[in-house]
Amino acid sequence: MRIFIVTILFAIISSTQLTSQQTIEASIFHDGIQRSFIVYIPAIYDGSEAVPLLLNYHGYTSSALEQMEYGDFRTIADTAGFIIAHPQGTADFLGLNHWNSGGWTLFSTVDDVGFTEAMINGISTQLNIDQNRIYSTGMSNGGFMSYLLACQLSDRIAAIGSVTGSMSPQTFSQCDPQRPVPVIEIHGTADDVVSYTGSSINKSIRRVMRYWIEYNDCDPIPATENLPNLVPEDGTTALRANFSGGLNGTEVEHIRVFGGGHDWPGSSGNMDFNASAEVWRFLSRFDINGLRVAPALAKQITDQPVHRVFPNPFKDHLQIEGASGEPYAIMDYTGKVLMTGFLESERETLSISGLAPGLYIARIGSTSHTLIKE
Repeated sequence: MRIFIVTILFAIISSTQLTSQQTIEASIFHDGIQRSFIVYIPAIYDGSEAVPLLLNYHGYTSSALEQMEYGDFRTIADTAGFIIAHPQGTADFLGLNHWNSGGWTLFSTVDDVGFTEAMINGISTQLNIDQNRIYSTGMSNGGFMSYLLACQLSDRIAAIGSVTGSMSPQTFSQCDPQRPVPVIEIHGTADDVVSYTGSSINKSIRRVMRYWIEYNDCDPIPATENLPNLVPEDGTTALRANFSGGLNGTEVEHIRVFGGGHDWPGSSGNMDFNASAEVWRFLSRFDINGLRVAPALAKQITDQPVHRVFPNPFKDHLQIEGASGEPYAIMDYTGKVLMTGFLESERETLSISGLAPGLYIARIGSTSHTLIKE
């Protein structure tokens, strides 16, 4: 079966040179079903070194194409240098796309975990994938799917991120990870589809976070930070809670969006932060063995007042607020310093039209902010 799967993938992908920015529609035959997915390859990929792979799962009734646009990581991949796979779910008895993750999908017999592993294997035969840095994320049902992978495919998935997702009662009761798995959950308290407080189809977000905090042996007392309320008119605010100190440096993080609905922050709903940037900031710090990068590359959590850097995403200009005389730096995601200076006033406007679209880090004093340039 695996040889056949690889042959199908090779026939679709290898017909074009994989050394420049491309969006490729591919498919594999798994468990008697033709399964499809969309692969995004950034222009900076040349195949000379292994790069991370991010699996980005769509929500219930949605599609791979819609998730690629709505929960968009492509601009981030352009500078961070990872491959993105956007899997396509199968139709349920109502004809609606789904992932078989329990809850309301109990009727399903589709092997989405097996499909995921077959897809990873197939992509890895054609692209130079770092097998220690394969991540999963998704919206709603795609978040449920990511948790299922953390429970059943932890030998392949290094870390997961869920936006408006949760764990179904079935995934929760049968979860059997083989190693600590870093987890980030972004969820609105007013989500009327996947209830924050739990329902018959999902465990409460607090219970899900507690499961992974306990399993990973993280510090139960989090470092917390109120995210800057950059867009008050969206009617929401956000709080970050980071539970660190787990086995192998594992962390669990929760961004709680007060008043937030069933949305992907940065695309709709809360516009104070970009969910894609936050998910990648978190995931990229880990590999299959645990913590892999110095915390300096991640957003620092502090009890001190948070500096403001906006808008995010930005285009040609960036506003920075802080104390007059504080040092600042703009870096790419590898930590290379691109611009430095000192704030001449409490708010300064930087002209950075020369930067290519992608993911960047703005550091003011001892705090760092993850940003996207469009």
